[in-house]
Amino acid sequence: MNQKTESILLRAVTLLSAALTVGTLLFLIIYILIRGIPYLQPSLFAWEYNTENVSLMPAIINTIVMTVLSLLIAIPMGVGSAIYLVEYAKRGSKFVELIRLTTETLSGIPSIIYGLFGYLLFVIQLHFGYSILGGALTISIMILPLIMRQTEESLKAVPDLFREGSLGLGAGKLRTIFSIVLPSAVPGILAGIILAIGRIVGETAALIYTAGTVAGIPNSIMGSGRTLAIHMYVLTNEGLYTNQSYATAVVLLLVVTMINALSSMLAKKLASKA
Repeated sequence: MNQKTESILLRAVTLLSAALTVGTLLFLIIYILIRGIPYLQPSLFAWEYNTENVSLMPAIINTIVMTVLSLLIAIPMGVGSAIYLVEYAKRGSKFVELIRLTTETLSGIPSIIYGLFGYLLFVIQLHFGYSILGGALTISIMILPLIMRQTEESLKAVPDLFREGSLGLGAGKLRTIFSIVLPSAVPGILAGIILAIGRIVGETAALIYTAGTVAGIPNSIMGSGRTLAIHMYVLTNEGLYTNQSYATAVVLLLVVTMINALSSMLAKKLASKA
């Protein structure tokens, strides 16, 4: 087999893989929209949930609160850890390699294991009970490796000439990081945050054990509440509101799409200013 034939074969395999990926995505989206849109009724967006309207509004609010709390906990820790590993830690040290190995290991742990850990630590040991806070803490631990690794790779992609030029002009280490390095790495960091948001919004196993499945808006973050993904799971599992679960899937799809679009717009604006 000559080089030209190999090139054509590899190109065909690549195009086929791309077509299968796009086709699967379009099939899922179209299927969810067809099954769910006819059941999107005003009663689904009532402020309070009951067995007649099966409202998903409390779940939407709980999802937003859960996402914001988890990101407020995970982003500073993840970005700060990545800054230390790239900018301050000695390159090639065994300690840095140990941290990276630990991060990779945490990334591969199933979410239900995080749920059991959060249940034992936050719900039982710390007496949080089933609460939004317990769920947010568990989710923040789960997405921390993702944000940390993505930020680290983004910081590594910033050329060392940027750092050397800033230091050569008299700027300190800290000012160089926050004025030169971080702005240049913002698009990559936001990409990791977008992936983290998608994991938070779609998570069920970890939150069932920590946040609970109460169909209402809690009075505080120490109260129990279900997110959109858990709401959809519970409706499907009960078997009485299957059509409403498809409608919930449509709303969940729209929420994720809007978050991704807004994050992409923000990343482009920040990149243009950097």
